[in-house]
Amino acid sequence: MSPFNWKSWILIVLAAGMVTVSSAGFAQSLDQVLNTQNGRTRLAQESQERIDGVVRKTRSLEEKYKATNKEIDGLKVYNTLLGLQVDNQNAKINDLRNSIDQVEVINRQIVPIMTQMIDGLAQFVILDVPFLLDERQERVAKLEDLMERDDVTVAEKFRKVTEAYQIENDYGRTIETYKDTVKIDGGTREVDFLRVGRIALIYQSQDGQVSGAWDQSARQWQALDDSSKNQIKFALQIAMKQIAPDLVMLPVHAPEAN
Repeated sequence: MSPFNWKSWILIVLAAGMVTVSSAGFAQSLDQVLNTQNGRTRLAQESQERIDGVVRKTRSLEEKYKATNKEIDGLKVYNTLLGLQVDNQNAKINDLRNSIDQVEVINRQIVPIMTQMIDGLAQFVILDVPFLLDERQERVAKLEDLMERDDVTVAEKFRKVTEAYQIENDYGRTIETYKDTVKIDGGTREVDFLRVGRIALIYQSQDGQVSGAWDQSARQWQALDDSSKNQIKFALQIAMKQIAPDLVMLPVHAPEAN
């Protein structure tokens, strides 16, 4: 085998060097490409993360916006209802003001009427059949005192006046008995009174020996004979609920013809 030519070795070495240089340059270029790609990937990831964050914030703002709109719609409905309530309350306030104004007018008109009613009631008691006279006159006197008080409302005064009229009206439909005194033969004697509505007011002594009846036309008491004594006693027992109701014959003055 013939020895190598040194020029051949130089060429081989140079060729190997060129291969080595070429491989190193390619590796360096590849690393640069990979680094660049990795950088782009990181940038893309960071951009995607920023986009995702913006999307999340946008969705959150959208949900808040929708919730706010619902709340606004609810408030609009609520405000509408409140407006209707306020209108109704204002209407009631106006009605109350008008009523108050009317009450003042009515008070000024009704006070003189009540005074006339009391005067008429006092006169009626005097002219009526004289049963429970002290009690009825005392009731009228209390009404007169009541009208002078400023701590009692007009409504309460009117209620008391109408109540007194109702009591007087009820007397005409009821039967009762009570004890009182009457002047007989110049003396005062305790007797049992029997009132039958307003058509009969009769008395009888407790021993049953003396009886009398009020004559409204003559405005005085008239003595009764013994013929009606038992019937009056019987009627008194019925009025006191000592016996059952039954038919009785009582002396009653016939009304005068007009």
